Amino acid sequence: MGQLSGVQSQVFRPLPDVLRADAIVDRLTTAIILGLLRRGEQLPVENQLTTMFGVATATVRDALQTLRDQGIIETRRGRSGGTFIVGTPIPRPEGLLKRLVTLSMAELRDLSDEQASNGMAAVRLAVERASDHDFDRLETLAGLIGSAESSEACVWADSRFHIELAVLAQSERLVQTEMRLLSESVEILWAVLDHTVDGARAEVDHRAIVSALRRGDVAAAQIAVREHITRNTYRLVEHRLNAMYPTGGA
Repeated sequence: MGQLSGVQSQVFRPLPDVLRADAIVDRLTTAIILGLLRRGEQLPVENQLTTMFGVATATVRDALQTLRDQGIIETRRGRSGGTFIVGTPIPRPEGLLKRLVTLSMAELRDLSDEQASNGMAAVRLAVERASDHDFDRLETLAGLIGSAESSEACVWADSRFHIELAVLAQSERLVQTEMRLLSESVEILWAVLDHTVDGARAEVDHRAIVSALRRGDVAAAQIAVREHITRNTYRLVEHRLNAMYPTGGA
């Protein structure tokens, strides 16, 4: 694997001592779900992973074996060998809907508030620190979700846009927080949304954020972020209530 991008470096950052192989598995599967690591990509070699994650070699080996057993990675021998991503850990829609139902209204509200706060902080810093070239790249990502042909593709496109937005803020903490928030919400969101209709709506929202950033209008960018996240939260609440009370009864 070549030099890591700024986003991918967050995937392979050191782990706290208290975390072991399951944390590596969670970190890598989350990165694959969010599209930060894609099918066909090669992972760093074992000794590099040991250094990156700050854990013992045996811990890395246990984590990689778990991922092999799950059909997510494959190790090939020979001159062009290595460990490659060959699968995507996509949970079943019914499992995601069950996760949504277990979230309380207060938890959904708190998740929405944190997502909005993180996104609003990101756009404020991006106006100060990003360049026109950065906004060109963000606009390219903004357009991906409108042409996504599946819920899985929407998860990837949506995640990449919001993580890239945090990257433009040049804050590792904002990037880490955004990745955590997306890991909690983005799969559930696109399990209940329509990838055609809602994907087009999300593209409009994403482009509105980029447009405000290009103008250097922090207030407009923050409003666009807040409205985008609030709309998504309303849809989650709607689907949660429909799942709990399918006939509309109390």
